[in-house]
Amino acid sequence: MAVRSSFLIPQRSRDETALLISTYQKDHEILDSVFRERGWTLYSARSTTCASAILQQNPGIRVVFTEQDLSGEGWKDVLGLVSGMADPPPLIVVSSVADDRLWAEALNLGAYDVLAKPFDAEELVRVLQSAWDRGRTGSAAE
Repeated sequence: MAVRSSFLIPQRSRDETALLISTYQKDHEILDSVFRERGWTLYSARSTTCASAILQQNPGIRVVFTEQDLSGEGWKDVLGLVSGMADPPPLIVVSSVADDRLWAEALNLGAYDVLAKPFDAEELVRVLQSAWDRGRTGSAAE
């Protein structure tokens, strides 16, 4: 299997973890593939209830991805969930309608970024690494 060199990223010394909250199986498959290829850890949830349990059991999760709409809930519910944590991880909203309105609203309310679907692996990795780096400096800056 050939791997494009632009996707090769040096391994970091610390385990990189994230949580994906989405009702779309394709989202889980794509992110799982990107994470496994790099030796990173991805937790998966399909609701905020499940996500809350995963976050409580795995306090080392350093980034949370959430679908814009989650069957009666939405990204703002997830933002409320992570904002209540002692060391809240950056939240990245994913949407097939990632327009300027969503981007502005999400950033103004405290999300880290918005990613458009379908996912572009290079953009996904760039945003994810930036969020992990922000999480490192954000924790140290207190």
